Amino acid sequence: QVQLVESGGGLVQAGGSLRLSCVASGGTFSSYGMGWFRQAPGKEREFVAAISWSGGSTYYVDSVKGRFTISRDNAKNTVYLQMNSLKPEDTAVYYCNVGYTIPTVAWGQGTQVTVSS
Repeated sequence: QVQLVESGGGLVQAGGSLRLSCVASGGTFSSYGMGWFRQAPGKEREFVAAISWSGGSTYYVDSVKGRFTISRDNAKNTVYLQMNSLKPEDTAVYYCNVGYTIPTVAWGQGTQVTVSS
C-alpha cells in the first residue's frame, strides 16, 4: 500500500522560503513522475509542479515559475519542493502524489504552508 508523508511546512513571512519534503513508501517510485499539489482554503486542489522519473524534466504552474523548484532523490524515495519568494497567495496545504501532473494514488495528510503579509 502506497503511503505519502509530506513535511516541511510552516509559517513564513512574505518573501521567505520553505523546503517541503515528501517520502513515499510501499512501492518503487523511481520509475514514475512525481508531482506537488496544493489546496487553499475554500478552493479546489490544484497542480503546482511535477518532475519526471529521472529528474530530467520538470513542469510548473505559471504562478510559481521562477520561484519554486522541484527535485527528487530516488535513492531515498523522496521528492522536494523548494519554495522561494513566497507570497500570501501560496498559503495552502501542500500534497505530493505519484504521477507527472495527474495524481494516481491516495493522498497523504499534506503539510500546511502559511505565508503572512
